[in-house]
Amino acid sequence: MSFRTNRFIRQLFSSCLDLAPIFAVVIIFQTLVFRQAIADVSSMIAGSVFVILGLTLFIQGLEQSLFPIGEAMAHAFARKGSVAWLLVFAFCLGFGTTVAEPALIAVSDEAAAIASKGNIIEAGESAKNDYALGLRITVALSVGFAIVIGVLRIIRGWPLHYLIIGGYIAVIMLTPFAPPEIIGIAYDSGGVTTSTITVPLVTALGLGLASAIKGRNPMIDGFGLIAFASLTPMIFVMVYGMFR
Repeated sequence: MSFRTNRFIRQLFSSCLDLAPIFAVVIIFQTLVFRQAIADVSSMIAGSVFVILGLTLFIQGLEQSLFPIGEAMAHAFARKGSVAWLLVFAFCLGFGTTVAEPALIAVSDEAAAIASKGNIIEAGESAKNDYALGLRITVALSVGFAIVIGVLRIIRGWPLHYLIIGGYIAVIMLTPFAPPEIIGIAYDSGGVTTSTITVPLVTALGLGLASAIKGRNPMIDGFGLIAFASLTPMIFVMVYGMFR
């Protein structure tokens, strides 16, 4: 049996262990708490198999493609010595992976529909589309900005906790002045940025950059970009609501 096959089988077994607690909770509550038989057991088993297989393939894909790509590009930019192009790439990476994120699209569309019903924006499909697009662009810009600041932090050696504390202070200061209807959306917008594409690429970028720069520790300096990228959308969306 080849190395790749052994690795896939180990990852498959690991996925089963990772998902086992979820399946156990569902089965226990269904049988012991609700005292109801599980409807369509065959479909549930088939679906569980697909979920396990999908998770396994997804992790394999991250390890074989996205992580190496992100780290290789970070090393290439570091060797090239062009900070400007690195920052441009960081912004484009954050913006591009966020603006097309399905979770962000769903949240923006739902927020626009609720805003239309509550007479916060004008009624009509055009107004809802403009509002939803504005939210998506705002969040995507905030993530691009966050990745740029995160890359500068790694290059300059800025302490991460200062940026995080400063960001949350800004969130607290903006909250009383933001429209009440936008606050919940702003607070939730940070969560939808942690997508299946953004997280591995941005993490790989940070690790690769920290590894390529002399004096930087990948464990200390390579992580933290995602935390900042989840924070800045709160600020940007509240500002968007105040000036819209």
